[in-house]
Amino acid sequence: MGRRWNDGRGKLIVRGAAGAVAVRLELATSYRARTKGLLGRDGIDGAMLLSPASSVHTFRMRFPIDVAYLDRDLRVVAVHTMKPGRLGLPRFRSRHVLEADAGVMAGWGLGVGAQVEVETE
Repeated sequence: MGRRWNDGRGKLIVRGAAGAVAVRLELATSYRARTKGLLGRDGIDGAMLLSPASSVHTFRMRFPIDVAYLDRDLRVVAVHTMKPGRLGLPRFRSRHVLEADAGVMAGWGLGVGAQVEVETE
């Protein structure tokens, strides 16, 4: 069940421990958008989805982030908090990566096993 989106905005629906939570979403699906990611920013309102992606880094980033690795069915396979200047290990089953400000994913109920949906604008 492969998914393809275009760069842009949308909504992330998290179905996890906190019930259904809607979050503002930026989609980074082109090589250029994925490469830029959150570089040069001081934070993010909501989350950014990098697709396709199986790992990320935080070199040249200004703030720590939560990183959720998603499989092809948009189920969370791992969640980590990364400080700036780190290299994340690739996740074998990961097809997409969500990034957000450090600490916010737990409040959304987003943990291993949570299911997410992506709605585009």
